[in-house]
Amino acid sequence: MMLYPAMNKLTSVVPNRYMLVNVVARRARQIAEVADETGEHLMEKPVTIAINEVANGRLGAASQDQTAENP
Repeated sequence: MMLYPAMNKLTSVVPNRYMLVNVVARRARQIAEVADETGEHLMEKPVTIAINEVANGRLGAASQDQTAENP
């Protein structure tokens, strides 16, 4: 089974796999909460959206640190 995006692409943005899981999980929760609050129907699962944000370079470990400081 081929995963998209490839793990090596994701780890080039967030080098530590454990940090990658935390970044994606936190962002997926944010996406799901906003969708619930606004009543928006998501075409993809929140985790898929968050993984694609990491793969496209829009989300990384630095983003995780900034949101932890400013909740």
